[in-house]
Amino acid sequence: MNNKHLGTAALAAILLAGLNAPAQAVSYGTPTISFSSSYLSGAVGGVGDQTVDVTVGQSGADVSALTVSATASSKTSVAGTGDVTVTGAGAVRQLAVTARGRGYANLTIKVSGLGGKSATKTLSYAASTAVQNPADARYLSGASDSSAAVDVGGGYTVVADDESNVLRLYDRSRSAAPVRTWDFSSQLGVTKEVDIEGATRIGDTVYWTGSLGNNKDGEYKAPRNTVFTTTVSGSGSATQLAYGRSNKKLRDDLVAWDGANGNRYGFAAGTAAGEVPKQIDGFNMEGLEFAPGSTTTAYLGFRAPLAPAVPGGKALLVPVTNFDKVLSSGAKAVFGSGIELDLGGLAVRDIRKNAADQYLILAGSWAADDNSDPYALYQWDGIPGHAPVKRADLPTTDPGGWEAIVDVPDLTVPGARVQLITDSGSADLYGDGTEAKDLTHPEWKKSRSAWFTLS
Repeated sequence: MNNKHLGTAALAAILLAGLNAPAQAVSYGTPTISFSSSYLSGAVGGVGDQTVDVTVGQSGADVSALTVSATASSKTSVAGTGDVTVTGAGAVRQLAVTARGRGYANLTIKVSGLGGKSATKTLSYAASTAVQNPADARYLSGASDSSAAVDVGGGYTVVADDESNVLRLYDRSRSAAPVRTWDFSSQLGVTKEVDIEGATRIGDTVYWTGSLGNNKDGEYKAPRNTVFTTTVSGSGSATQLAYGRSNKKLRDDLVAWDGANGNRYGFAAGTAAGEVPKQIDGFNMEGLEFAPGSTTTAYLGFRAPLAPAVPGGKALLVPVTNFDKVLSSGAKAVFGSGIELDLGGLAVRDIRKNAADQYLILAGSWAADDNSDPYALYQWDGIPGHAPVKRADLPTTDPGGWEAIVDVPDLTVPGARVQLITDSGSADLYGDGTEAKDLTHPEWKKSRSAWFTLS
């Protein structure tokens, strides 16, 4: 019907009916929620603990209208709903948990959307015990057996793990997962761990070494005899590593050298079948650093043996005078005279120097027991015959043993601070009797770094 044939009143009625028709109802979908990780670790009293990203959405709704909250906890003595903080208003929110006590808790996280619709997801949380000076502690998740570290600038460090061949890049200032990882097992031609224990950097080359000893059962394992290099490009969060070269004869060369010099240090006996490495007369290398002003002579620092191999014996360093060529061309190692240092009956757990050839030695027990034995930091000038000087005793009541020096500050500056990293693989972090290295989820595995002021 043509509108021109309608009367004025009829047309007005039709228009009014259209204006009063009900609007189409908005349809909202079920909200969605996901986590950057479903597992999270924190610490009682932790400062700057790791967070989880929570991504939310709902069809038909602006994401800013959604709210995220914790609605239930399986163990409020570890963390309750009021201990969960969510920040941000966009599609990705940041979730943090403040630990009340040691242990595990499953936290129910709810996203509430429009139309009365919601969704939930469970976050599995684990809290470790409080430590001394928590403001100076940070946690490096993803692995628990940190064993060596190399500074790469920009506030970042690459950390090795002695239970795998994975190198991990971490922000030194945060409790966080690694920014990037590298596994060079295939290039090294190994399927088992190298047992990386020492590292040092010259220019863009990082030298890494296995312990060179038998495994904990006294068995010979060839991958542990590996020394290798990586090349660094970039710095900070943009750091990249490329595989360089490797050598698998250094242990053999050391045993032959000691034998040619009257078996002074008992290397042949320490590497014999059935001999465990972490005993006072064992064979276990944990430190690596170059001599003062040198890019060719490197010091190998031994956790065992002591020299002599008796309580109160001295710590042992063995110089390799052509260490660069051992890696670059596979040359047979050439050794200088052993250097014996009085570290109060302790052995070398790490050794590191700065550009001014100021050395710090991380000293600890040769034994394979827990972290209750003493640890200390000693300053040294790197010159054989010169005595090291103790700069600090380290706390031994917290989980994990002190294992790595990240870098060495200017030791002439009053109040100089150094960052150390623990090997926490044997620690019962969460009070359930499980060693950290055996935890099911890598997000719950972690080492601890801490800053210490040198006296």
